Amino acid sequence: MTQADLFGPEALPPPSPELVQLGRGIPPGIRFGTSTWTYDGWFGDVYHRRYRGPQPAKRLEEYTRYPLFRTVGIDSVFYDPPSEEELQSYARALPPAFPCVSKVWDRITAMRLGQDSPQPGLAGMRNPDFLNAVRFKDNVLGAYSRVFRDHAGCFVFEFQAMRGKDLPDPLQWADQLDDFLSELPKDFRYAVELRNPELLTPVHGEVLKRHGVAHVFNSWTEMPPIGEQIDLGWTFPTAFTVARALLKPGRRYADAVKQFQPYDRVQEPLRSLRQDLLRLVSEAHRRRVEAFILANNRAEGNAPGTIRAVARMWVEGDAEAT
Repeated sequence: MTQADLFGPEALPPPSPELVQLGRGIPPGIRFGTSTWTYDGWFGDVYHRRYRGPQPAKRLEEYTRYPLFRTVGIDSVFYDPPSEEELQSYARALPPAFPCVSKVWDRITAMRLGQDSPQPGLAGMRNPDFLNAVRFKDNVLGAYSRVFRDHAGCFVFEFQAMRGKDLPDPLQWADQLDDFLSELPKDFRYAVELRNPELLTPVHGEVLKRHGVAHVFNSWTEMPPIGEQIDLGWTFPTAFTVARALLKPGRRYADAVKQFQPYDRVQEPLRSLRQDLLRLVSEAHRRRVEAFILANNRAEGNAPGTIRAVARMWVEGDAEAT
């Protein structure tokens, strides 16, 4: 018997009344959550059990009790597709119909494989499975279809920055993406996250709209701020949207990790990012579209703190929220 078993759900303290009240003020279609969830630095806030190692399924049991969390980002599956056993363990921990935002295996979304790729002979090479819909359906979607359909909120295709000859022109990109999305089953929801601002064009937006695929509003090193993405005009192409507050624009991921670990508190409040997220909440609410809004520890130092701040701004009637 583990320590977590000894300290079962019945022994957990009730959620903070302040957080419960804050959660009640958030519209039902606004789903706040975090990009991954296995952080010891959240002890005393999100978590009240002590865990040995990541224990992702066990932690999900507590995560979903947090009054502001209505979704979660499953980011680890970017590096390797989840097994049915892994997804089943998550499903057992989640409340019915609790939707998750799952990143898609980079074997589908990477134009060029990294130097640390486990694929024999392919490290640093062009990826033969880039935008391979059959591979996605067989190696990713199959397991979700069989054991996790009730929790498959949407899939995020994260296309990391493409450089030099790997970067297609906007029309070529739109054609490639159009062909890929045409082959996907229509009974799941998908979203596209770009890391190349050059590809944020109306023709890209037309492809997303044609297939009912969401644009992912992302705060990232080389991307324009989320507010500028809202201003593009085509970035609400379907009946739901996704936002990922990942990094302060201009900041490198490794620098954020070094600065913010162990992610136990907000260290650098980003007023502009919070205002952009608040504006996104307002716009999604006005359009009556479901919004999955995920915060990452690397944005301000503590993802739950970022979410609390934006939720409080909404509830307190910030001018941007009206």
